Amino acid sequence: MKENTYRTSCGTIHYWSSITTPNAITLAFLPGLTADHRLFERQMEYFDGKYNIFVWDAPAHASSWPFKFNFDLFDKAKWLKEIFKREKITNPVIVGQSMGGYVGQTYAQLYPDQLSGFVSIDSAPLQRKYVTGFEIWLLKRMEPVYYHYPWKLLLKSGSNGVATSHYGRDLMRKMMSVYDGDQKRYAQIAGHGYRILAEAMEKNLQYEIKCPALLICGMQDHAGSCIRYNKAWHQDTQIPLKWVEGAGHNSNTDNPELINDLIESFLKNIQ
Repeated sequence: MKENTYRTSCGTIHYWSSITTPNAITLAFLPGLTADHRLFERQMEYFDGKYNIFVWDAPAHASSWPFKFNFDLFDKAKWLKEIFKREKITNPVIVGQSMGGYVGQTYAQLYPDQLSGFVSIDSAPLQRKYVTGFEIWLLKRMEPVYYHYPWKLLLKSGSNGVATSHYGRDLMRKMMSVYDGDQKRYAQIAGHGYRILAEAMEKNLQYEIKCPALLICGMQDHAGSCIRYNKAWHQDTQIPLKWVEGAGHNSNTDNPELINDLIESFLKNIQ
């Protein structure tokens, strides 16, 4: 994987890619909020040499810092499109975990005919109808919660709350530890992420997925109402939904073998 950078008006994005076969499918892995590119290390190991691969540290996350917090989900999708163009990625399959799935849906809204596939891992639909007014209100007010919460307790609850496996919890702890000594930055990343998510929902757009898609959700995912959202998302759209028994919010770290199999089967069906 080769590390590259892309400069925006808000800061510089760091990303990694391995484009060995031009015009072939590229798996574009988009990590969730406060996680970084390491979230997908088991997927990158498995698919290396089989498909083109792309992954980033999302704006303001990990190595993509310093970064101004004056961007929204649509900016992230536009920057992603520009990076794809630079890297000659013409057949992207976005694999988005949590916040990464929201970026993928925004990308589909802006560029509906330029996605070869979409895989949502423990994410949820962006349409306004799925959330309550109180949930929107709460999303906009999370930054102080993360700022005032004792860091050691936040580190413990943040890592244990998203994964059920030792590997998944340890990995999340490592990714959160990037912000040791700078809880303000961590709170800004989390608070800003939830805020731009709420703002994207308030736009009340279609966010229709027109390409082949797959929903994946851990059966022990207790992040918000992810399980309820995925059930409704599947029922309304008929997008296939796969449950991962015993997995939490980061199901790709709790059961990477199953997730890799699901992604690989999905790719074979769309080729």
